[in-house]
Amino acid sequence: MRAIRPAQLAVFLALLALILALGVGTTALLFGALPLGDFRGVLLLLIGVLLTYLYAFLVYRGFLRLMPLAEGAVPEHSRHELVVNVYFLFYLLLFNSLIRTHAIPVPIMRLIYLALGARLGANTYSAGALLDPPLIRVGSNTIIGHDAVVFAHVIEGTRLELKAVRIGDAVTIGATSVIMAGVQIGDHAIVSAGAVVTKDTHIAPGEVWGGIPARRLRP
Repeated sequence: MRAIRPAQLAVFLALLALILALGVGTTALLFGALPLGDFRGVLLLLIGVLLTYLYAFLVYRGFLRLMPLAEGAVPEHSRHELVVNVYFLFYLLLFNSLIRTHAIPVPIMRLIYLALGARLGANTYSAGALLDPPLIRVGSNTIIGHDAVVFAHVIEGTRLELKAVRIGDAVTIGATSVIMAGVQIGDHAIVSAGAVVTKDTHIAPGEVWGGIPARRLRP
């Protein structure tokens, strides 16, 4: 695993300072003078946290629009490495608590994943964790089961690579399963609960896969 370099950390901290300034400033400007009663402090804190996260989504998406993630190997000391590590810092320090919690209802998690850049078709929901939303594309009428994990990055020692995950329509991803980087899953396929689909695996439409590592159980 590579260390995050001081310049990359500085870029993230500058963006974080902007987010906090916008969140606190907007809260004070719009709600600071309102008579909120005995729970004024608690309400202002909750409003401030909500607005800070909304600004975090906006700043994060703006950063990725200006400096988009690209699939492929990430060379050391490159511009691409800066983008990826700042993206990782956004995830680890701001969005991990949202993605890994079970307190947020699944329909609201869909909105959060869309805000983070995932491409989700109509009537598609995840009760698991999509760890790299900008690189995850899922079709319509697909369900990702409880505590399943989908991620689109490869970290092997100092090697770092990004590979998009593509999941088709009407796919069922079983609970606690793991879908690794570069996996492609065709329409109407099923990945059984607890399966580990290793990187770059292609699952054809309608197939059933399961096991560790996952293999085809039924064509």
